[in-house]
Amino acid sequence: MNPSIIGWSHLPFGRRDDTLEEMIVQVARGAIADADISSNDVDAMWLGHFNSGLVTDGFPASLTIQADEGLRWKPATRVENACASGSAAIYSAINAIKAGEAEIALVVGAEKMTNNSTADVTTALGGASYQREESGLSFPQIFAQFAQAYFAEFGDHSSALATIAAKNHANGTKNPLAHMRKDVGFDFCNTVSEKNPIVAEPLRVTDCSLISDGAAAIVIASDDIAKQHDKAIRFRSTAHVQDVLPMSRRKLTDFEGPARAFAAAFDQAGISVRDLDFAEIHDCFTIAELLVYEAMGLAPKGEGASVLTDGTVFPDGDVPINLSGGLKAKGHPVGATGVSMHVMSAMQLAGEAGDLQQQGAELGCVFNMGGSGVANYCSVLERRH
Repeated sequence: MNPSIIGWSHLPFGRRDDTLEEMIVQVARGAIADADISSNDVDAMWLGHFNSGLVTDGFPASLTIQADEGLRWKPATRVENACASGSAAIYSAINAIKAGEAEIALVVGAEKMTNNSTADVTTALGGASYQREESGLSFPQIFAQFAQAYFAEFGDHSSALATIAAKNHANGTKNPLAHMRKDVGFDFCNTVSEKNPIVAEPLRVTDCSLISDGAAAIVIASDDIAKQHDKAIRFRSTAHVQDVLPMSRRKLTDFEGPARAFAAAFDQAGISVRDLDFAEIHDCFTIAELLVYEAMGLAPKGEGASVLTDGTVFPDGDVPINLSGGLKAKGHPVGATGVSMHVMSAMQLAGEAGDLQQQGAELGCVFNMGGSGVANYCSVLERRH
């Protein structure tokens, strides 16, 4: 049987005063306590952390050990795969458990970003692109190319992007862990203004995720351990698909890496997209969420906006997307994001999501993406009965 999440912890995202180390320590302790285990029970640790010059901590793996003396002498590894670093850390832990190298793993995702200027953060994130051809491009400029390609092929969908932004901001108002808890409304998101200028044509400020500090952690256990816990959220399936880095080698509107990851995860789980009760997906930019609707099979190519029009992806729809507010409202502390998405989904399936709770949720999906659709991680999660 596949491993399960048996405990978690999540700091509120935003502009935080604590250091990278302090955030890591807080969530590591919180997840261990939530799992009702001792630090001595942990066999190994993984830390998802992008960095790319955001902080001077270039060797942070052992910062997890600062949480408790019982973690000392255990294996600890830092994992990086751009904005999917958190999921990369999770999948490394799952693989170790499946291989019999560990029974209980602690996974932390963390990033400290707001101590830098916006320009410096932009430069750091730009390191996740193909430097030979894309050096000097910001990620808003990179995803603007996706939007430009989509609009050229399927028509102007600016209003669809605004609807996605408004939806996720509205969802974020109910999430006490979200960076921005303000319902800004469709009209604001759909109008270019002094407060919502164009960042990279056609993307506006409201089409871009937030620069945030934050950390989240989970404890993953083998099925033999998980069956002893009342609160266990099982990985029904996992799929990791890595595409080529140069955008010049890909047809942008195909979003093929994400599509392959979803297909592999759904096939392994024996489900279709409409079996899901919710999904947390990687909306680093609103165009990414629109493309993911098509990649996951909710809508045919070029018709992603239809699931906004018919309400499918709203909280009362058939497959609510980003009930947490997504990266758009919850925030995007890069290394923490993948772990955060798994925590938010585990909370839904455990019935612990508070005002975000989707009643009767039994099957959820996480899609975490690194770079411009390059690193693609898709998890299908269910409550272990």
